[in-house]
Amino acid sequence: MAGDAREALLDRCVGFLKEGGFSQLSLREIASGAGTSHRMLIYHFGSREGLLAEVVRRIEAEQRAALVSLATEADDPVEVSRRFWRRLADPALAPAERLFFEIYAQALFDRSWTESFRASVITAWAGPVEELFGQLGFDATEARRRARLGLAATRGLLLDLLITGDRDVLDAAADLFARLITEPAQP
Repeated sequence: MAGDAREALLDRCVGFLKEGGFSQLSLREIASGAGTSHRMLIYHFGSREGLLAEVVRRIEAEQRAALVSLATEADDPVEVSRRFWRRLADPALAPAERLFFEIYAQALFDRSWTESFRASVITAWAGPVEELFGQLGFDATEARRRARLGLAATRGLLLDLLITGDRDVLDAAADLFARLITEPAQP
């Protein structure tokens, strides 16, 4: 029962975030926006930072599910990559993505509340992305390399987009990257 209440509360917090972001808001302001009390947020998430990390975890899980879904809808890996980039580059996701990079930066300083984030920020994505490259015919070693390159490049392009807003150039760069990363390995 408590898990259901926690998940429902997390749903409301994620919904509030998607409306306009909340990384700069206090725990009380977040609670108000999500229709709850700050005490309930502390009870379920331990702290403001714990809540932010859980929100990012949830949104990351939604993005991974979207990638898997896109991969089953289209046979062309370049088209899958284009569709996924369009999803990531959607301005409606910008508040969640800013929060992701904020948590990422805190993880660089080894903040204790980012422990689960650090443990999953690469590994949760690596498996599914490696599997997609495996389906393209790459051996396990090459699939692993391309998956890590794909994660790093996509995050870099997204960070650039959030900072500069230079959509045309970055859309073209993402398209070029999609074509390059899916090309067969050179002997």
